[in-house]
Amino acid sequence: MEGSDASSTSMLPMRSPHWHLVSRPAVASVPGDSSVPPWSGSVLGVLASLWSSSSLEELKLSLTWKQAADAWVQVRANVVAPVLQVAVALCMLMSVMLVSEKILMGATSLFAKVFRWRPQRRYKYHPLGEDMEVGYPMVLVQLPMYNEKQVYKLSIGAACGLLWPSDRIIIQVLDDSTDPEIKNLVELECKTWKGKGFNIKYEIRDNRHGYKAGALKEGMKHSYVGHCDFVAIFDADFQPEADFLMQTVPFLIHNPDICLVQTRWKFVNSNECMMTRIQEMSMDYHFKVEQESGSTMHSFFGFNGTAGVWRISALEEAGGWKDRTTVEDMDLAVRATLCGWKFVYLGNVKVKSELPSTLKALRSQQFRWSCGPANLFRKIHKEILKTKKVSPRKKIYLIYSFFIVRRIISHTVTFMFYCVVIPSSVFVPEVKVSTWGVVYIPTTITILNSVGTPSSFHLLLFWIFFENVMSMHRMRAVWTGLLETGKVNEWVVTKKLGSKLNEQKTEEPLKQTRLSISGRILLPELGMALYLFVCACYDLRYGKNNYFFYIYPQAITFFIVGIGYVGTLVPS
Repeated sequence: MEGSDASSTSMLPMRSPHWHLVSRPAVASVPGDSSVPPWSGSVLGVLASLWSSSSLEELKLSLTWKQAADAWVQVRANVVAPVLQVAVALCMLMSVMLVSEKILMGATSLFAKVFRWRPQRRYKYHPLGEDMEVGYPMVLVQLPMYNEKQVYKLSIGAACGLLWPSDRIIIQVLDDSTDPEIKNLVELECKTWKGKGFNIKYEIRDNRHGYKAGALKEGMKHSYVGHCDFVAIFDADFQPEADFLMQTVPFLIHNPDICLVQTRWKFVNSNECMMTRIQEMSMDYHFKVEQESGSTMHSFFGFNGTAGVWRISALEEAGGWKDRTTVEDMDLAVRATLCGWKFVYLGNVKVKSELPSTLKALRSQQFRWSCGPANLFRKIHKEILKTKKVSPRKKIYLIYSFFIVRRIISHTVTFMFYCVVIPSSVFVPEVKVSTWGVVYIPTTITILNSVGTPSSFHLLLFWIFFENVMSMHRMRAVWTGLLETGKVNEWVVTKKLGSKLNEQKTEEPLKQTRLSISGRILLPELGMALYLFVCACYDLRYGKNNYFFYIYPQAITFFIVGIGYVGTLVPS
């Protein structure tokens, strides 16, 4: 100890330059020595003091950074890594649940196609013209509308063009328009067709309670509806072919256990822009795979709210239209199946419709379609469990497959796994993500989604990145519905432009879709773009898994959507 203290003491002068320099003026003060100015010692002392303090600060800063780095390594290994590894495990589990569901639906749809297991073979079906013993039933056609200036003529005209005895059909226009000019135009159109001999009713109400569900509910209260057996429903932008009722109603006539016949949507503006092409891919998968498999396996699927025909007695038995969620169509379908009714999907019958052409309209639609089912599940799951009219197998299908996997897990895992967990793992090398979870599962899901629209196979990469961006919006909607917070019951009508339906290239739709800078900017998407860009750069510099190949284009897509460069104008 003493030797140590002595050596330490002997080193003290060497550690203090100021101590040495203080002794220098004594030498400089020797008479006759003018080589060193008398003030130089003070100046050098000050400089040495500054150098010494700077070195100490640098040393302290270096030690601070090293300590911080060591602390981060400890926190990362003991806290962050375990939490992130649990998130990876949960996401992998949800991914397996999702891909298993998609494989099952795809296999069922393929079976129906290969073995021609169509509704005409599974159910009794005779065209009305071949069965003279069965007369034509009374059919009500409902057309709910709300400020549909661009498409109301097409919708009313298509309904009046349906092939059906004129004394056996009632066309009911439910106009909730708040614009007096549009209201007058719709009423005038109805009067025009009435003057041609069509049995058309123009119905309005003094409020918009319940939105579309409220309008349909009020429409069913009119006395003339009591004479009708079936009701066909078409949104304002839908144009059924003339033989629509001829192809759908026979299933209801000859099969008393069937309450709904749903048909497929055909999009007339799918080539409008890249965004509509991507939407077409998702919607075609929904109809060709989800609806087809549900109809084949369980005689149940979610009613799409339009382009379908209901048995009125079944509709009333299920409790009629309810406005407790923004998916009144799905609500009615679930309640009807709990009463023991069956559904039929006809993929060969197509009805023309229009896809949202602007990003704002698409986001509003997707929020409603994602929030509504989650909120409905919150409100109806106990009813599903308690009912005794359906089998346990169908209860499991409704709760697990129809709601949990397709309506909750699908949106949650898409965003959390591919946009949050995997990018975040680049900062935590202790976390390992299996290749089958990063590559094989998303590849399988992507290929399965592409079967709906083979002509758009070359757009798969664009579809992946855009759907991942939209998954953030959808996930927020899902949890808004589950927790029943915020805008859970907000209904924003999807804007229809009718630009391709009526082939009128007017300037009005273009003006209506121009948005200000503040209206186009989406801060959450821009925030995600920045975060993913940082993750990609870090992975490029320090990572070993080469995730940056995927993260960079995903960050770019978030940025493009965030600045509103998607769907702001409808191409001519």
